[in-house]
Amino acid sequence: QVQLVESGGGLVQAGGSLRLSCTASGSIFSITAMGWYRQTPGKERELVARITRRGNLNYLNYADYVKGRFTISRDNARNTVYLQMNSLKPEDTAVYYCNSSPVGFDWGQGTQVTVSS
Repeated sequence: QVQLVESGGGLVQAGGSLRLSCTASGSIFSITAMGWYRQTPGKERELVARITRRGNLNYLNYADYVKGRFTISRDNARNTVYLQMNSLKPEDTAVYYCNSSPVGFDWGQGTQVTVSS
């Protein structure tokens, strides 16, 4: 079973940037789609970005509220998925997780992102 470890969160002012990393304990090469999810208290976890590998190409999908601000990428050689977050807003405050899409592994501990106004 692949274990996922997220990192890179922190406290940032509105308009700032963060880069999240998700490192898997095993190979992610065979996993077609990986995603970044987020959760705020009292709300369900939601998918914010997905990267789907088809042959040598990657297809990217984003929730409307992060389009143009967030960029997902993957490095199969390092078994790592990244989320570059720019122009952060207070409403982006959440715990961020990665997993396959659809969800196929146990959730990691996540990484807290806090955006101050």
